[in-house]
Amino acid sequence: MLRRLILGAILAAGAVAQSTNSTAGTSLSSTASATSAVVPTGTPVPGNYDGPLRPRVHFSPPSGFKNDPNGLFAYNGTYHYYYQYNPTATVAGNQHWGHATSTDGYTWINQPIALFPPINETFVFSGSAVVDSNNTSGFFPDQDNGVVAIYTLANYPGGTQGLQTQAVAYSRDGGYTFTPYENNPVLDEGSINFRDPKVIWHAPTSRWVMVIAFASDFVISIYTSPNLLDWTFGSNFTHSGLLGIQYECPNLVALPFIPTTNTSISAYASPASTRTDNYIMYISINPGAPLGGSIGQYFPGTFNGTHFHADDAAARIADFGKDNYAGQFFFSTPSDPGSTSSLSSPSTAQLSIDWASNWQYTNLVPTGPREGWASLATVPRSTYLTSVPNIGTLLVRYPYNIQSIFSRPLYTNASLTNASVSLSYASLPSRAVWFEANITSLLPTTLRGSVNLTFTSSLSGESIRVGTNIGAEVWMTRKSTLETSGLGDNPFFTDSFSASGVYGQQGQWSIAGVVDRSVAEVFLNGGQQVGTMVFFPQRGLDTLTVEVPLQPTNAFPDAPVCVICPATSQYSLKIIRSAPGEPPVDIKLKPLVVVVLVRVPGHRGAGLVALAPRVQREGHVVAVVVLCAAGGLALLEGGGGGVRGGDGAGEGGGEEEG
Repeated sequence: MLRRLILGAILAAGAVAQSTNSTAGTSLSSTASATSAVVPTGTPVPGNYDGPLRPRVHFSPPSGFKNDPNGLFAYNGTYHYYYQYNPTATVAGNQHWGHATSTDGYTWINQPIALFPPINETFVFSGSAVVDSNNTSGFFPDQDNGVVAIYTLANYPGGTQGLQTQAVAYSRDGGYTFTPYENNPVLDEGSINFRDPKVIWHAPTSRWVMVIAFASDFVISIYTSPNLLDWTFGSNFTHSGLLGIQYECPNLVALPFIPTTNTSISAYASPASTRTDNYIMYISINPGAPLGGSIGQYFPGTFNGTHFHADDAAARIADFGKDNYAGQFFFSTPSDPGSTSSLSSPSTAQLSIDWASNWQYTNLVPTGPREGWASLATVPRSTYLTSVPNIGTLLVRYPYNIQSIFSRPLYTNASLTNASVSLSYASLPSRAVWFEANITSLLPTTLRGSVNLTFTSSLSGESIRVGTNIGAEVWMTRKSTLETSGLGDNPFFTDSFSASGVYGQQGQWSIAGVVDRSVAEVFLNGGQQVGTMVFFPQRGLDTLTVEVPLQPTNAFPDAPVCVICPATSQYSLKIIRSAPGEPPVDIKLKPLVVVVLVRVPGHRGAGLVALAPRVQREGHVVAVVVLCAAGGLALLEGGGGGVRGGDGAGEGGGEEEG
């Protein structure tokens, strides 16, 4: 009987390289009345990235407040991320569209603000952007890369909520500057809660399709247009799933169906498994989530160009954590429907980014008063559909190509005892950790055990924890950081989250994730369950402890229980190579674990990096642990994309930075 355990921890090289700009807004409400007069109009908004809570592999605004992703599109190798942005305060309000660009999905360069409020008491709420490569709008007679933004204009005359109408603006320089259409609005239904247009291209009918929320009526309306300017009502998708108080930020997106490798699971037929044209309707609700506040849900189904038909009435939750909302999918151009697939794996998957926060407390988070910025985005996620028992069609989401931001490993030392593994990454400037743990060839009917990871501050003792009870559930908790975050008395800033219904593939389970200073994302079984959680320690997390208390008692009565060695013995690997001046590091482990510690030369603060030996006992591959790291950090500055290289320059943030 084969048992194999793999654990990986990768310390990121701080890939969110952001220039001195940002923008943000919200599709929910307007709480600030500052005008755009104090906002830079041709240069990026400056920001300070030295704070200990500032993430390194997640996008955050240079200053001010961000929330909903808006207008995500990819063209010619560049990925554009617009977002709701308040450049004048660290709370929601004064909505603009911020803008950042990337060539890899992680290294973002801040650009000048893309969309400004046209007049006082009117704000630019959420929306989307498309590449009008066939010039259907008539705005681009001599080019095929014209960009059209479609967004909500929210009017607040005298501070009172007024009409919400839909407007467009066009860009002839690839999405960097926009000109509002002179005949705006292009869609006005006389409603004060009519917002968040998402536009896609529907190739079979050669029409643009808009999904948009009548928020308080629990209605997602579908409109079609030949030119992005003249819109015709098609149908409504209404009163489905969790209602909460309002619907917001809808998405309609075609996704591939990719079966699991488990024969017992892939044999379970869902409607999506027999189709080639699968869609989901993705709807955010706020407030009213089961955990409180805001959440995203989705409905698999079909779309014929005017009507969406859900496969069933089930409410499928997109993220089991409390800090995930307003997710958006990247636009694919009419001439190249797979234009975003280069960011995704599998290659046909689509890319999405979400807002990592919750409306119940987003205006109260301590990054505003401490560091002058508030809120952040998730990492980009590859998304596709599969099927599992009982649930049927399932949305799978997993970080896109996250290993690309880490360095090549070298090896130095290893040791083994019967304790848990505990390691420090305090010397790494990024303080961003990617981890993976895989458990294979253990049957769900017989397996007992768990994988638990604790990230701790060596200076304050604060910690967060994530883990999985194998074959049962996945969980995450920020309980230890509640009091020091300043939100301990807030009844909505709850501490722990979990999800069940976990399906291993042929006895295989995995848990992976990223912990990035003030945010954690966890992905179970390749993204079948996903959780997002923010946290705000007073001192930076710098130590990882991994516990693998497998308990296979009576698990395999006909087979011996294979472990590397008795609990009282120790096994060490030969030192292959150690960095000059680096002493060996003794890592204590429980049984079933082998560790290789490495250093990345040429980078200050490089730490635990990569590879697993195959350890055999009684003919079985018993256990492997992989610890990976990348040191150094490159910061890109300025709207022109200039690069300031470095080995952690700009990575200050106090004593906890080591």
